[in-house]
Amino acid sequence: MFLEPVNEPEFEGYYYAHIPALDLTTHGQGVEGALAAAQELVEGWVAEKRAHGEPVPTEGKSLIAQIEVADALLRP
Repeated sequence: MFLEPVNEPEFEGYYYAHIPALDLTTHGQGVEGALAAAQELVEGWVAEKRAHGEPVPTEGKSLIAQIEVADALLRP
């Protein structure tokens, strides 16, 4: 999981919580709020998968990288 600040004025102080291994995203106020929302989302997601007899992945192979958008804006 990784956290990312929400860059919208009406959501100042909020963070996205991305869970790539499960293809899930949520948000919450502050880091603690985002972590709590992510925990709740994952628990609900797992419960739904189990209720429908679907497999629940236990490991994901994600690679996270970062690029600078500012560099792309400077190119003609």
